[in-house]
Amino acid sequence: MSKNLFDLSGNIALLTGSSRGIGKHLARGLAEAGATVIINGLNERTVEECVAEFRDNGLDAVGKAFDVTDSSAIDAAIADLESSSVPIDILVNNAGIQRRTPLLECDDATWEEVMNCNLASVFRVSRAVARHMVDRKRGKIINTCSIQSELGRPTIAPYAASKGGVKMLTKNMCAEWAPFNVQVNGLGPGYFATELTAALVEDDAFSEWLCKRTPAGRWGEVEELIGAAVFLASPASSFVNGHILYVDGGMSAVV
Repeated sequence: MSKNLFDLSGNIALLTGSSRGIGKHLARGLAEAGATVIINGLNERTVEECVAEFRDNGLDAVGKAFDVTDSSAIDAAIADLESSSVPIDILVNNAGIQRRTPLLECDDATWEEVMNCNLASVFRVSRAVARHMVDRKRGKIINTCSIQSELGRPTIAPYAASKGGVKMLTKNMCAEWAPFNVQVNGLGPGYFATELTAALVEDDAFSEWLCKRTPAGRWGEVEELIGAAVFLASPASSFVNGHILYVDGGMSAVV
């Protein structure tokens, strides 16, 4: 039946940066679709609190705190999961940061911090997980891109450059891993009300501009990302590869 195409029962999904924000919402969506989700974040206590919350709501979740910018920590965590009979069927690279600064005032440390968290982590975590997916000849990788994978704005050059990099990394992962039945796609949120965009949400002038710029005429609700994530994680997307699915109310479609 067609509804089974979106059933994630029996799958194990690791979502980086999923103890809060968009990542937590996506983890909840995958869990509600039947997956066992691995909650990740830097703070072990926050991760365990999130796991407890999920379990209290009848969702299957475990925790794994590690630094997505540390190759040794990543490799150790993935090796531990795989050796503990927790094979990762679905990886969602969601961890990310934003540092707003005019480009001429952006120092090396800020640039490198954003690139390391937003772009290099996608490479490092995917490399560790994909080795096992390639061996098993199956897997789903979803990289969190952004409307800024396509569009620039003042004061967010490091973020936009990192997300543009994630878009192209996604396509190259597809080029190399698709022959092994691994589907790698990007999820590109437009403007959603989250911790990263709190300052913009509170800026009446920006919100007015955004609503006029977006055909849908409003900010996105985080829950509206869940359906796209479930689709990309499920058998329904078995022949979708190297694609960036923008969920942006039409912003990327118009000038």
